[in-house]
Amino acid sequence: MSQRKALKVQDSPFARKLSAFVRLSDGDLVAMSDLYRRRRKFAMGIDMIHQGQVERNAYVLASGWACSYKMLRSGSRQIVDFQIPGDFLGLRSVLFRTADHNVEPVTPVLASEVTYRDLIDSFGKTPRLATAVLWAASRDEAMVVEHLVDLGRRSATERTAHFLLELEARLRLVGLGDRKGYACPLSQYLLADALGLSAVHINRVLRELREEGLVTFQKGNVTFEDYDALVKLSGFDRDYLDHDGPLLP
Repeated sequence: MSQRKALKVQDSPFARKLSAFVRLSDGDLVAMSDLYRRRRKFAMGIDMIHQGQVERNAYVLASGWACSYKMLRSGSRQIVDFQIPGDFLGLRSVLFRTADHNVEPVTPVLASEVTYRDLIDSFGKTPRLATAVLWAASRDEAMVVEHLVDLGRRSATERTAHFLLELEARLRLVGLGDRKGYACPLSQYLLADALGLSAVHINRVLRELREEGLVTFQKGNVTFEDYDALVKLSGFDRDYLDHDGPLLP
């Protein structure tokens, strides 16, 4: 039974992501499978996690995309990041007493609900899994730092190129993208919100990148026409994503 559980989850996006840092044993995979017990479907546009909620629940995203965002008193919002298959949604909502952000599906989503007790029990069974989740949380923090640099120091063109390359690296890790491109369900409005640009501005930037023969973002697909030139333009250095193979044998 344990071996069947391990085989069932070893090719999941979550396992692929965590395996970038820790070589997961069968025991680690069995403990991970316990986090998948409560699978739920969510429609796009309906929040999975609400800012201010006290229920200590998070989710492991199996399929679909979501966005995390903050609401301001004025009623406006700021998208903080997008979540893809293999990501933890609302990890801080489990560890904090009150959720400090919202999570909304931008496509139909399939996710596993994880409670505080689920997480503590799994970490107690396998500290290596806990270490891998800590790595994933630290990598997410590193991405937030890069996004702050995007907003503060990179031009609109540089930050857009950098963000598209970052998405490729994240998707490649879970088998959903490569240097040729990837499927991307984000609207220009959502992309503009995340990058601190207007919809008109992001449209102009994407057109310029396309006309320069670097990248095309059309009809739900990002296609890299000149990957290396885009990396040079944006100054993209993937070291902050720490995807170069497991550090723990």
